[in-house]
Amino acid sequence: MSRPVRHAQGRPLLITDCDEVLLHFVTHFAEWVDEAADLHFALDAPGFAGALRHKDGRIVPEERVWPLLDMFFEGEMHRQNLVPGAVEALRAIEDAADIVILTNIGDDYQANRVAQLEAFDIRHRVLCNQGGKGRPVRELIEAMRPSVTVFVDDLAVHHESVAKHAPDVWRLHMIAEPRLAATTPPAAHAHARIDDWGKALPWIRGKFADGTAS
Repeated sequence: MSRPVRHAQGRPLLITDCDEVLLHFVTHFAEWVDEAADLHFALDAPGFAGALRHKDGRIVPEERVWPLLDMFFEGEMHRQNLVPGAVEALRAIEDAADIVILTNIGDDYQANRVAQLEAFDIRHRVLCNQGGKGRPVRELIEAMRPSVTVFVDDLAVHHESVAKHAPDVWRLHMIAEPRLAATTPPAAHAHARIDDWGKALPWIRGKFADGTAS
């Protein structure tokens, strides 16, 4: 059972993604989709779209990709492992700031995600989302009224969405998988790109001290 989460009004707020920020995902998805569907996921492809291919090189249509992702989150999340330094960074932050994990999976998998994170002793509020994260980030800020907010995500589309709907938020682009990070440019709407929690932690603490990004 999750422990109660209490938020003190006015505290800083960290809103962080899960996959490829707290937990490694793409390498495990690639291994599983090869075993289960005889498909190849190109870890060095620029972006997720087009990375999943048949063994003859044909791109897997998008309408087939989403059911495969659902199957992974339904029964294969046990494959995922911690991003180095993630737990230590969250522990260093939690005494001074509230933490919300905003993960782009369906609500049907929230219980799986909570249990998965608790197995790694990560016990923070988990919200599921589909689509851009700007609106849910804005709703969190309106409800919690933090003194300053930092948003961490691996996908550029979410940084663009947050920049549109919650422009005062500090935005950090992080991709924990090195092969994916090497071929993915920094998100244009993020304030910084840091792919290592050891370097990200002082950046986040500095933004909590600086105030809003406006």
